[in-house]
Amino acid sequence: MGSYKRERIKDAAFWRLVSLALITVLGVILLLVFLRTNTISSLINSDTYEGSTESIKIIEAKEPTIIPKLILQNELSVVLQKKNQIPPRNLDLYPKLANDHVVIVLYVHNRPQYLQVVIGSLSRVEGISETLLIVSHDGYFEEMNKIVEGIKFCQVKQIFAPYSPHIFTNSFPGVSPNDCKDKDDPVEKHCEGTPDQYGNHRSLKIVSLKHHWWWMMNTVWDGLEETRQHSGHILFIEEDHFIYPNAYRNMQLLADLKSKKCPDCYAANLAPSEVKSRGEGWESLVAERMGNVGYVFNRTVWRKIHKKAAGFCSFDDYNWDITMWSTVYPSFGSPVYTLRGSRTSAVHFGKCGLHQGHKHNLACMDNGGVNIVVADIDKVANIKPDWEVRKYEHQAGYQAGFKGWGGWGDVRDRELCMEFAKMYF
Repeated sequence: MGSYKRERIKDAAFWRLVSLALITVLGVILLLVFLRTNTISSLINSDTYEGSTESIKIIEAKEPTIIPKLILQNELSVVLQKKNQIPPRNLDLYPKLANDHVVIVLYVHNRPQYLQVVIGSLSRVEGISETLLIVSHDGYFEEMNKIVEGIKFCQVKQIFAPYSPHIFTNSFPGVSPNDCKDKDDPVEKHCEGTPDQYGNHRSLKIVSLKHHWWWMMNTVWDGLEETRQHSGHILFIEEDHFIYPNAYRNMQLLADLKSKKCPDCYAANLAPSEVKSRGEGWESLVAERMGNVGYVFNRTVWRKIHKKAAGFCSFDDYNWDITMWSTVYPSFGSPVYTLRGSRTSAVHFGKCGLHQGHKHNLACMDNGGVNIVVADIDKVANIKPDWEVRKYEHQAGYQAGFKGWGGWGDVRDRELCMEFAKMYF
């Protein structure tokens, strides 16, 4: 009996040791998971993602996640998502980017005649060969694709929004057969959709504006191999912005000066916020509300914007810029200004909206062309680092409290918008 008891004691001790070892290993695994999850979460949600000295803390981005909750990708969507991984073209011509380069992002839909003008103006920009041009497409259109493929003046990368409403012909985020239209009553019509604050149901052309901008921002800052570790500034322009030859050099100066000259300046702009203005012509810099023509900011500002995803995605206005002015910028808790020169370096020439005027015979331009005279002073950098800053305060325009123009009331659009904010985390 003594021998039998000793064996049982040994067996019990052995299994206690095994159990203790398993518990220890499991505890270590759970601790590592907890630390990793909370580290990433704190980086996403912290306003101090970067310090005031603009040092960069990079999150290793993942491949974009599929969004089965809302969208079953079609064949074109999958193909476009794969295209986004293709390296930039013209690496043989421009193998290296300048150390202080400002990445340029041009976002487009389907206005080839406009795009030709923008590309022509970019080709004459001083310093353009030093940087990377990213063209972000809302939908896939062969003529637009060919124009971009013909660019030879710098490194160029194309990305295509794989969840663009324009590539889904029979399902959300395109038009579904069962979608409510106009002011349909969902109960009475047995249709799908949530109306906006004015009782109107979603319109594909309208919602795609905000979807593309938000998808592009998340992808450029956090998803692309070429830019997710970019520590400098990124300039955003549209397909109806004529860019002056001095734009790039002026933007480099403004990006450097804004933190030194204007503590409240989150960004810099190539043009006045009033699109018809060509500037004051003063010998000074100008601080004013953020404009939507040729704007540039860095990762610090993007982190602050990304943190406000819920507000951006729930605000009932289909315009990304009005959404920013009315709800995102006011939520920062301090004045938000942009810095610019007193002479414009970019001009908005389009006479119609982003998703109009794409046919040659209907293009909204004078005589099918653009007559913009560039003075000699605007062909070279014309901003002086020793200039003082004049600040416009209490400017007219969209402010906190504006309830929005609507067009963004469908729950599906708001959910997809939030999914875009999670793609790379």
